[in-house]
Parts: sequence; structure tokens; C-alpha cells
Amino acid sequence: MDNMLNSCCGSANFLRELLIFHYKEGKMSRYLIELYQNNVKTSGEDILSAIIPLMKLLSLTVIGLVLAHPKTKIIPKATFKLLSKLVFALFLPCLIFTELGESITVENFADWWFIPVNVVISTAIGCLLGYMVVLICRPPPQFKRFTIIMTAFGNTGNIPLALVGSVCHTKDNPFGPHCHSRGVAYVSFSSWVSVILVYTLVYHMMEPPLEYYEIVEEGAEIEIEIEEQEAVNDISRPLLVEAEWPGMEDKETEHSKQPSIARIFQSISSVSQSSVPDLEVTGEGAPNSPRSIRCLAEPRVVRRIRTVAVQTPIQHILQPPTIASLLAIIVGMVPQIKAFFFGYDAPLSFLTDSLEILAGAMVPSVMLVLGGMLAEGPIDSKLGLRTTIGISVARLLLLPLLGIGIVALSDKLNVLVHGDEMYRFVLLLQYTTPSAILLGAIASLRGYAVSEASALLFWQHVFALFSLSLYIVIYFKIISYV
Repeated sequence: MDNMLNSCCGSANFLRELLIFHYKEGKMSRYLIELYQNNVKTSGEDILSAIIPLMKLLSLTVIGLVLAHPKTKIIPKATFKLLSKLVFALFLPCLIFTELGESITVENFADWWFIPVNVVISTAIGCLLGYMVVLICRPPPQFKRFTIIMTAFGNTGNIPLALVGSVCHTKDNPFGPHCHSRGVAYVSFSSWVSVILVYTLVYHMMEPPLEYYEIVEEGAEIEIEIEEQEAVNDISRPLLVEAEWPGMEDKETEHSKQPSIARIFQSISSVSQSSVPDLEVTGEGAPNSPRSIRCLAEPRVVRRIRTVAVQTPIQHILQPPTIASLLAIIVGMVPQIKAFFFGYDAPLSFLTDSLEILAGAMVPSVMLVLGGMLAEGPIDSKLGLRTTIGISVARLLLLPLLGIGIVALSDKLNVLVHGDEMYRFVLLLQYTTPSAILLGAIASLRGYAVSEASALLFWQHVFALFSLSLYIVIYFKIISYV
């Protein structure tokens, strides 16, 4: 009897524990299912929040492409050139002044120092990647410097501003209520560094190679001059080379289309040696001896540097966007002046409101112009398919990966602004954008690799639709874990 009771009790305990186990297991299963569904939902929302801004910009680009396509010709090419001039001279400066001037202060100026430094770092890393592309892909000899430049210098102005504006246009953006003003301020604060680099370093690196220039020059110097004059007045000049620097024909100088720097470094040594008498000819004790002449003569290196500096178009740095950045920094850092322009009770608030209305046209205008550029299609290029793919992969895929490492390392070193996701997003964008469209304008100004620059910029902007989508999703994931 006792054995029966014990067995019954044991069975009851076993059934009770089994029921408890199934209950807990069912509860755990429901918890796991809900957790999985929430994770899937969160991942889907993150992907949508990253993709939707790009879809908005893509829609504007497609509209511009349809309007400018050669088969439709709804809007002529001259209109897009006029629109690009409005962006360059009006819409973009208004956006920079209104957003940067209101956001920047003396404290912010000290905290934001890494933004322009990051541009220099990304450019230096891009130069190294470009040199690797040269070693691996082996472009034609006259395009080696061109390959390095197109890999190194990305678009730090219009495209980041358009991306920031599109991301912040969404209500559930991950950057908070002041998303747009901070994003535009960060991008604008870095643009002046890129402009200085382009008009100094890039301008000289885009100089026509001396050997290539002499081969062309020997046969038909008159024909070259005629072709250049026709290109200046020809409406068929690619829109891609004028989009970020309209009216470039007014900026040309007598040295812009010549390899003057290479000639300087090759000719100064021979000129200096021939112009100074030899020591053996004249006595050493004479007051005007060659030894004293050589002591008083300007050093050869200094002469070369001075000649290069004279031929550097420093005056082109002061373009409307750069002037707007400088004015915004000055106004924003002086509270007494800032009170006149920004704030509800500011005496000149009507002026800043008017500029803000004009600034609203910047993003749609830029994307329409980009669509008009893509409508022209790729131009014939002698760069080679392998080099084109190499530059695109290095610029759009490899450089962003290195950028993630640089920004993460800077964050660990407490260099970045604490808790500011937009700050990190703009830093990452500086590694992600395609090559700067301004490089096409510089190529046209120097008369070097114009068709190659146009073709490469076309393919990079096409591929950037996919690379930007991928990396913005990754950036949103990274920022959510910071």
C-alpha cells in the first residue's frame, strides 16, 4: 500500500514538474518569438530609415534625368547650367550662412576642430589608395596622377548636404530635433578645407604631363588653340565639368593649360647655371666676384617655390560658398553681431528668413542638376575599364571601411563630441561620397583628362547609389550602438 502511495505521489510530482516545465518553456518560447519579432521589426525600421532618404534623393535625380534626357529635351541644357550657377552663387551660400552662422559659437569652434582635420586624413588615405590603384591597375602613364586625385578627393559639399537634408526631413530620424541645423553646420564647417586643397594641391597635380603635352604640341599648336576657343563658347561642353564651378572659362590664365610647374623645375637649374659666370673665369678677389653674386642670389628652391605660388590661383578660393562660410563663422562667434541676424527679436531676422527661404531650394536643385549630368551619359575615356573599376572600388567600398576604423579610433581617444550622433555621421560621410564633381571643372580648366574625368564621375555617381545605401544602413547601426 505504501509503495502504491509513493508511486502515485511520485507520478503526481512528475506530472506537476512536467506541467511547470512546459509552462516555462511556453513562456520562454513566446518571449523568444516576441524578441525575434521585435528585432526583425527594429532591423527593418533601421533599414527603411536609412533607405528612404536615398529614395527621396533618387526620385529628384530621376526627375532631372527625365527632364534633361536627349530623347525628351523637356528642359534644355542651358537651363541646367543656369540652375547650377544659382546653386553655386545663391542657394548654397544662403544655406551655409543661415545654418552655420546660427549653430557655431566660440565653444563649438573649439569642439569641431576634428571635422576639417578629418577631411585632410580622408584625403591622405585616399591618396594612398590611389597609389595602390596605380600599382595594381597600371593606368596609362599620363593618367597616373589623375588616378590618385580621383581616388583621394571626395565630394564634401553638395552630396553630404543633400543627404543630411533628406535624412533630417524624416520625423523619426535618429539625430534629434536639431538634426538639419547641426548637420548642415558640420558639413559647411569642413567645406573650406576641401576648397583650399582643390585650388592648391589638386590644381597643380592636374597639370598636363610635360611629355604628353610636348607630343601634342609638336604637331598642331594652332589646332589646339582653335579647339580650346571652340570649347569655351560651345554649349555642348559637358554639364558635369561645370556643375560645381560655373563660368570656369573666366578663371583661365595663361598658365592654366600648360605644364608650367614641370618646366619650372626642369629649367631653373639650367638658367641659373648659365646666367652666373663660372669661378674660373673671374678673379676671386674682385668686388663683383661670382662668389658674392651667388651669395646674394636667391636660393634655387626658394625661387621655385615662389614661382609655383605665383601661378597658384589663390584668388579662386574666395568663391561665394567659401565667403558665406567665413561670414557665418565671424557672425556666429561674435555674440553682439549674431544677435542682429539670428533670433526672434533680431533686427535683421527678416533678412535671415529670406535667405532661409532661398536655402530651401538648394537640395532639390542640386539633385536636378545631378540628374541632368547623368542624362548626358558616359563620355569616351582612355583611362581603361580596369582603372575605372579600381578607382570606384577604392573610393566607394574600401575607403568607407577605413573611415569607420578612423572614426571609431577617434571616438575611443575622446577626440569627438560626446553623444553627438550627427557629428559622427558627417565624419563617416566624408569617406563615403564619390569623387568631387569640382575635379571635372579643374580638369577642364587645366585642359587635362576632361573626358576621362567626366566618364569616371558618371560611373562613380551611378555606383554610389548602391554603396551609399549599404553604408548608410551600416552607419545607422553603428550610431545606434554608440
